[in-house]
Amino acid sequence: MKMFKSILIAFAAMIFVSACSPKGETSPLQAKVEEFAYVDLSSDLYNQLSDKEKEIVAVFKEIADIMDGLFWKQTFGDKSIMEQLEDPYARQFAAINYGPWDRLDDNKPFVEGYGEKPAGCQYYPQDMTKEEFEAFDDPNKSSLYTVIRRDENGALKSVWYKDEYKEELTQVCQLLDKAIALAEDEGLKNYLVERKKAFETDDYFQSDIAWMDMKESKIDFVVGPIENYDDKLYEAKASYEAFILLKDVERSKDLAKFVSMLPALQKELPCDPKYKTFVPGTSSDLNVYDAYYYAGDCNSGSKTIAINLPNDDRVQALKGARRLQLRNSMQAKFDKIVIPIGDVILEEELRENLKFDAFFWNVTFHEVAHGLGIKQTINGKGSVDEAMGTEKTSWEEAKADILGLFMVCKLIEKGEITNITKEDAITTFIAGILRSVRFGAASSHGKANMMCYNYMQQNGAFTRNADGKYHIDYAKAEEAIAGWANVIITTQGDGNQEFAREYREKNGSITPELQADLDKINSSSIPRDIRFR
Repeated sequence: MKMFKSILIAFAAMIFVSACSPKGETSPLQAKVEEFAYVDLSSDLYNQLSDKEKEIVAVFKEIADIMDGLFWKQTFGDKSIMEQLEDPYARQFAAINYGPWDRLDDNKPFVEGYGEKPAGCQYYPQDMTKEEFEAFDDPNKSSLYTVIRRDENGALKSVWYKDEYKEELTQVCQLLDKAIALAEDEGLKNYLVERKKAFETDDYFQSDIAWMDMKESKIDFVVGPIENYDDKLYEAKASYEAFILLKDVERSKDLAKFVSMLPALQKELPCDPKYKTFVPGTSSDLNVYDAYYYAGDCNSGSKTIAINLPNDDRVQALKGARRLQLRNSMQAKFDKIVIPIGDVILEEELRENLKFDAFFWNVTFHEVAHGLGIKQTINGKGSVDEAMGTEKTSWEEAKADILGLFMVCKLIEKGEITNITKEDAITTFIAGILRSVRFGAASSHGKANMMCYNYMQQNGAFTRNADGKYHIDYAKAEEAIAGWANVIITTQGDGNQEFAREYREKNGSITPELQADLDKINSSSIPRDIRFR
């Protein structure tokens, strides 16, 4: 009876968005939907797979769709409620955002009857207070793989994902058995065996190790509860997602040489030597893929174009990390978004420096940069992640942004990257920030983008000419790159969460001047992001 009443209340609270607009006019929701350019997610690499590999991809798609449903549960709840929306554009926009909140507009609700998005999504009870959580004495409460629920007495309890989502994960394990039986590549087979165990135990360490050891497979399957961006309450809970990826063997070979250069690049970071004693692993992989399928967290709102995993510091210490560049997704964003933005905001003579190869290198080394810098504070505050607390993610993304550009410029100087100039890298980076800040400042990536943009502007990297077009001072831009990198690494190394919070609150938002630029871009009918067909 209580469940029946809850359903009635949920539906009663829903006031469907009307599709009605004056004839011939575009409704606000239609305009929002059309900001996402359709892209056919396909790859010629699929034709190079064997028949068995194609069968495995089909099984992976079934698993990915289950991950998609689990992410709906985690971030919103009952997906079927969204499917009841009468306005077709409301349904489409809800599908893009996995719920009634606009992820690229500070999570503002776009369906009447919904208020502010819960900071803890569905990972915690909606009525739980921070004081209650902090007083809750359970060593598993902050695990990536537990949800917080109430027991029969109303007290908080931790529930492992394997139990909370048992029905769906049982199906996943059955499908993994099919894929394991089909797999001929030993690395892929071993990874799938270990990943199945991880779904059954909520211990992902061995499967991450197996994933790192998977070197030769033409297919990659990034699947499970991975990133914790969706939990804005504590950044403690991992969201389900899945990527099906096809390896570009030839382009991957071209990138392999850069991994061995990481220790030398670490030594050249623009900060005091005491902040760069960490030695990055050289067993890390740097590979190029085409994306074939997205599901769950990675498919919500803006689309991921590169991957840097695993997140487990223990695995990184033993094995390094794998950086996967999703070239076809990158190309789609560059062609449909970055080039048109450059035409609107850059001085005409700078537009020749806007190049896909520069975009590719900047994104690639953003992911590499996660493995550089500092991991432990220098003053006994423990790991950087622990010391930075709720600021850890936005500052880590900011670090990756600027150190990625720093490394690209260094490698151009050394003659290791030869198909672009530093001017190409810097110009494309600045246009790329304007692409990213259109996602809003609600996400960790958005805050990182804004801090970087504001630092570079405050330090003269770019100005606006009389026509409002961006003029870049490349000498000052290089100084700003080094200066901002130093601020970030020092803040992380000191574990200075208070400074990080104050700086982000002051510099992590969109200024009126930038908003005017974004309004100009938005009025030019340039897509905000892409969605996949």
